[in-house]
Parts: sequence; structure tokens; C-alpha cells
Amino acid sequence: MWDKRAIVRFMTSSDKPDNAADTPDTNAGHTGVAAMDWAAASADPQYRAAVVDLLGALAYGELAAFERLAEDAKLAPTLADKAELAKMASAEFHHFERLRDRLAEIGEEPTLAMEPFVAAYDGFHKQTAPSDWLEGLVKAYVGDSIASDFYREVAARLDSDSRALVLAVLDDTGHGGFAVEKVRAAIDADPRVGGRLALWARRLMGEALSQSQRVVADRDALSTMLVGGVADGFDLAEVGKMFSRITEAHTKRMAALGLAA
Repeated sequence: MWDKRAIVRFMTSSDKPDNAADTPDTNAGHTGVAAMDWAAASADPQYRAAVVDLLGALAYGELAAFERLAEDAKLAPTLADKAELAKMASAEFHHFERLRDRLAEIGEEPTLAMEPFVAAYDGFHKQTAPSDWLEGLVKAYVGDSIASDFYREVAARLDSDSRALVLAVLDDTGHGGFAVEKVRAAIDADPRVGGRLALWARRLMGEALSQSQRVVADRDALSTMLVGGVADGFDLAEVGKMFSRITEAHTKRMAALGLAA
């Protein structure tokens, strides 16, 4: 079995899409834990702990996204832009509520489940505070999407109930299309903006991967799930393919924004 140090080392060195694999077939038949519902899968205490960690991490991530979008709305250049960001912030808060309610439903205290992830998320946001409106848009589109891609990969290994919830709260709130439209318009108006935002997006990529490392390294249940000790985890080769897919998706998002990866 690969220990968590191995996966963390791999996460620091696998951010090259040289051998990027296609996205896994989501229509393929589920086996193992992925074919079970929560009632059956949660009989394994280690699996239960991993899912509680995952839901706690997602819940705090959604709460932090709500706070950040509400704050970013203050930088919006027009009233229409401000209203759009407020709507997205509201959607993020509804996602948080679903995760919070699910944790309570399965007998877990939501704040206790979220607490272990506060430092990692807050550290990420502190390190990547945008200096202006455009940087905020790129951060929400690029930075949040990297984390969402990671969680979608993990969700494929979850029981059916947990998988459905995770995929639902990772739905795009509309920020993607909005960010692409605004960033492209800004670059068209002043091509010099593109270089600055491309550097910013590359920094976000590095910080987002570092955040993932911290979360995995600090939580035994999550790291054990990822490396195959719980449920149908990844082996090291699959970890490589997973991060290649995440990096390839990042490259496509950069192209959509009109930025060089």
C-alpha cells in the first residue's frame, strides 16, 4: 500500500499533462463501495471517517467561497456585476447548507467536521488574495475549479448517496461563463492584462495543489482512502492519471480565458 507521504510527494511532481488520460467513464458500472449506499458503506468506521472528512472539507470550502464572493462583489465595476456575484455567493451558501445538513443527518457535528480544514483554506485564501476585480474572477474560475476537479475524482470512489451529494454541490454556480466573458473583454481592451493574469493563474495552480497536499497529509482517513486502504482507492499510477487530468482541465480553462497556461 502506498502511504500518504508517497502520495504527497507524487502530488508535488505530477503537475505535467504529458500523459494526460481521458476523463474516467462516468457511465461505467460501479463496483465495491461505489455500488453501495451510505447505510451499507458506513459500516466501515474508517470509510465513514474519510467521508466525514471529505464533507467537512467541502462544507468549509463552500462557506469560504461564499464569504470571498461576497467580498469580491465590492470590487465589481458595475451594479450588474455586483448583483451577479451576489447571486453566485448565494448559490455557494446553499451548497454549504446542504453539506452542513448532511453532516448533521448522519450524526456528525458540522463545525467539528469543518474545523480541521480551516487553516488550510484560510492559508490558501490569504496567500492568494486578489488585488483587483479581474484577479478575483480568475481566482474563482481557475483556483476553485482545480479543487472541484480533485473532489470529483474522489467522488467516483464514494458510496452512491455521498457521491450524488458531492457532485451536486460541485455544480457550476455560473461563475465560469461570467469570468470568461469579463476576462476576455478586459484582454481585448488591453492585451497587457493577459500577461499579468496568466502569471496570477499559474500561481493559483501551485497554491491550489499545495492546499490539496496539506489536506491529504494532515488527515489519515482521507489519505488512506486515496491510496487504496479504504473503498476502491487509487494506486500510484491512477494518482498520476488523476493529476494529469486535473492539469489538462486547468490548461483548457486557461485557453478559455485567453491566457497562456
